[in-house]
Amino acid sequence: MRKLLLCIWLLTTCICLPALAQEVTVSGRVSSSEDGTALPGVSVQLKGTTRGTTTDADGNYRLNAPATGRLVFSFIGFKSQEVAVGNQSTITISLSADAANLDEVIVTTFGTAKRTSFTGSAGTLAPTQFQTRGVSNIGQALSGAISGVQTTASTGQPGASPDIRIRGFGSISSGNDPLYVVDGIPYSGNISNISPNDIESISVLKDAASTALYGSRAANGVVVVTTKKGQKDRSTINVRYTKGLSTRGLPEYDRVGVGEYYPLMWETYRNSIAYRATNPVALATANADATSRLISLVGYNAYNVPDNQVVDVNGQMNPNAQLRFSADDLNWEKPIMRQGNRDELNVSFAGGQNKSDYFLSLSYLNDKGYLIRSDFERITGRLNINSQMKPWLRTGANLGVTLTKSNQADAGGTAGSTTFVNPFFFSRNIGPIYPVYAYDPNNPGQFLTLPNGNRRWDYGNLTALGLPARPQFGGRHSVAETVLNQNYFRRNVLSARGFAELSFLQDFKFTANIGTDITNYNGYTYGNPEIGDGAPAGRASHEFQNISSYNLNQLLNYNKSFGKNNFDVLVGHENFQVGDNNLEGSRSQQILDGNYELVNFTTTTNLASVAFQRRVEGFFSRINYDYDQKYFLSASVRRDGSSKFYRDTRWGNFYSVSGAWRLDQEDFLRAIPTISAMKLRASYGQTGNDGGGNTGQSAQDNTISYYAWQPLYGLGWNNASEAGILQTSLGNQNLAWESSNAFDVALEFSLFKGRVSGTVEYFDRRSSNLIFAVPLPLSAGISTVTRNIGTMYNRGIEVELGLEPIRTKNFTWRLDLNATRIKNNITKMPDENPEIIDGTKKLAVGRSIYDYWLREFKGVNPANGEVEYRAANFVATNSRITEAGDTLTNSINNARFHYNGTAIPALSGGFTNTFRYKGLSLSALFVYQLGGKTYDGAYAALMSSGGYGSAKSTDILRRWRNPGDITDVPRMDAGRTGDFDAQSDRWLIDASYMNLRSVTLSYSLPNALARKLFLENAQVYVSGENLLILSGRKGMNVQQQFNGVTGNVFSPAKTLVLGVSFTL
Repeated sequence: MRKLLLCIWLLTTCICLPALAQEVTVSGRVSSSEDGTALPGVSVQLKGTTRGTTTDADGNYRLNAPATGRLVFSFIGFKSQEVAVGNQSTITISLSADAANLDEVIVTTFGTAKRTSFTGSAGTLAPTQFQTRGVSNIGQALSGAISGVQTTASTGQPGASPDIRIRGFGSISSGNDPLYVVDGIPYSGNISNISPNDIESISVLKDAASTALYGSRAANGVVVVTTKKGQKDRSTINVRYTKGLSTRGLPEYDRVGVGEYYPLMWETYRNSIAYRATNPVALATANADATSRLISLVGYNAYNVPDNQVVDVNGQMNPNAQLRFSADDLNWEKPIMRQGNRDELNVSFAGGQNKSDYFLSLSYLNDKGYLIRSDFERITGRLNINSQMKPWLRTGANLGVTLTKSNQADAGGTAGSTTFVNPFFFSRNIGPIYPVYAYDPNNPGQFLTLPNGNRRWDYGNLTALGLPARPQFGGRHSVAETVLNQNYFRRNVLSARGFAELSFLQDFKFTANIGTDITNYNGYTYGNPEIGDGAPAGRASHEFQNISSYNLNQLLNYNKSFGKNNFDVLVGHENFQVGDNNLEGSRSQQILDGNYELVNFTTTTNLASVAFQRRVEGFFSRINYDYDQKYFLSASVRRDGSSKFYRDTRWGNFYSVSGAWRLDQEDFLRAIPTISAMKLRASYGQTGNDGGGNTGQSAQDNTISYYAWQPLYGLGWNNASEAGILQTSLGNQNLAWESSNAFDVALEFSLFKGRVSGTVEYFDRRSSNLIFAVPLPLSAGISTVTRNIGTMYNRGIEVELGLEPIRTKNFTWRLDLNATRIKNNITKMPDENPEIIDGTKKLAVGRSIYDYWLREFKGVNPANGEVEYRAANFVATNSRITEAGDTLTNSINNARFHYNGTAIPALSGGFTNTFRYKGLSLSALFVYQLGGKTYDGAYAALMSSGGYGSAKSTDILRRWRNPGDITDVPRMDAGRTGDFDAQSDRWLIDASYMNLRSVTLSYSLPNALARKLFLENAQVYVSGENLLILSGRKGMNVQQQFNGVTGNVFSPAKTLVLGVSFTL
């Protein structure tokens, strides 16, 4: 940290240059033309630069500007106004209402477009919407902000990026991630490499008219990120610092305590012998046997009474029993949880001279998660230089460097895991009677200690020391393994962009862009020799990866107006290639403690390397036409070739057509005073998807993905010293592009002088030629072959609405909300495999990709407490149970499967309330989902009817206990867990939720006060993330995955940050 601060100080000293151009001080007042009231918070910007200020609570502003400059006044809900400075020292402005914000500039494919002339569908996100929040990447910022965009909640692991989907799911087996474009070049790195402080704008392109020019990589939408640029004629320094704290954002599931646990385990054993099908034991005998055997079954006696007196023969706890352990001794979460700590510092320098500008930033983020061994440290630097070298030549370069270090909690990634090393799985599922540390069996109340004086962890298998053994998780210890193991990575990223723009023949412009993204990744894991997977000798694995991508495009623009006819023509070429080289090795038998290099281990257990390459080349053209800024037409075409396919199918053609009509410019609407603006637009087009490689896949799957048209062979199938090669996949020279045909129509409007504005949009996105791994007969020797078989559609409605219920001189209240409804449906499947079961889902025609296919749970038999399922049609009569005319069964083998709901919600979106009073601002973002279902596998594990030593949900206290009980929870029975706990729709729950994603309270100093402090502006703020999450069940993370299945993931963090920013 000291080194970073020293570097920042030196850069401040060297770079902060005085203005070179003659300037004047301009001041004035900005008001509403409607009623003359002052407008606070209006942006006053020197055109062509990032220099600017905002009006204070009384609408006043003050700004230094060159006499040759032009000031742009803009404010949400009002038309922007541009004024030349000249020799004026006072400029007073009246802004007229226009909530449609039709002058907004959107960063689109290979350029920008004004909202007035844009015929496609796009959502935008400004830095003011996320830079005062405690977010680490743009994925977190997008949640709930734009209609049609869905995100997962990511995990609590610091630095983790959420998954993003735009308008549903475009493919079944290929990727569904959007394309990321940074400063005009497709980005191949991780989005967590980009500091939010460096971002000038984010645009999300959603329809074919917006994305078709990106061709094969844009089938799932495009996220366009534009980084900040410098300002001419003056140097400024901006400093932003935040300090934050984090805790667990979701509470744990409710689980039974010690006193309730022993009777449950007693009942689990008693029922298993009293109700077994063969030689059942009389109830009285079973009761006595359960009392005497209870502690031998669970292993530990947490009370100060003899083992056979903990629970009596009636299944009741001994009232005289006292706990031998404290609550902390039995708490497996407390030793691995801490208060997270977050520090972030950003310093940026911006300036330039008359013909050039620069922007330089340095950012440092140190985010220590609330789980020990989880942290994320990132240093980012960015330099952006632009120069007007000649009247006809403009050039620029943008260089970004990111250095990341992270310790990863072993929580199984996005889907979680049930491995013993996962601290969330272990602490959630271990019974409440087991202590974290080992008690001395000969000295009650004392712990066993190690030679260094530390308490010894209880591994659940220390019988040699006189301790009992655990029936669950014996020989494992999540606290010890989290402390002693290592899971670490270092990632260094270089992103470079450069361009040269030549203007000639008055109306022509040629631009050449080049970009590269280079990622070097070094990760290692270490399993200690004392406990867990690395025992008894220790083991380590190292991975080295280099991902390098290069992109080159050339653009020729022609822009010409003939009277009221305006043309903008683009012709271009693009070449993209990416390479992924990976080397990994594992060794065991550790020699020295504390050294995790492979040379410190003697036995090689794995050594492998793999390399992939992918290339895409495209030729494209687009024409935009408008008549009198009232009628707009646009058409584009692109031809792409991908190395994924054989030469005969390598090239694909993609296109789009779109149009817009500004109804508010027509005479028949101008006469209606309530309509301020209105535009109708529509588009249709086709994009492609080559499913081209995913660095998150296994080596074999990725190899097939990159080279699907070729037959592939595996090396290393050796017989002693004889080398062996095995064919691993069949090539398919007919394999071709997946295609996505998208239709979109929308109405944009502004009413009541800007008080109400919004967009209502319908889309229909149809995917065809879906790539499937089609199964082959066993005689083929290879399990599957990749083919183009399958079609699917996503259609839906998006609504965005902006309301300004109150707008006075000192106070405004604005409400922005969005809602999206999506329907997904498969319309064709492979003939060889028309139905594919995938875990809790079944893919079939007429169903969505996330429709649940599960046993039909019908309840619990009141007579004996057994689970009852709806019986399948083939079940023999003697295996059926008939109740109230229903044919049921208690066997999972005879149960009927059926479709029961989908993981896709009926409605999703977000809404933001923003209140401003003079310099104070309060905003709250809520993210919501209505409908859909979640398969709560984590809860199902806690509801198991057996499992000596495993934790139980408090809902299991509603279990069946006596004949005649009416309940939906079966009896405890260790012998029937297979039937009682099986996958069924019993574990489905409504997936609706409400998340108070972000709350921010900020205060901006009045301009007069800021100037007295030698500042241009200053702001202090406090912000919270994930402050409240409401769902159908405590502890359940509904936002975990798009497929609706919960796991034992790193629970999301609740974060509170305090920040300050100022400009010198």
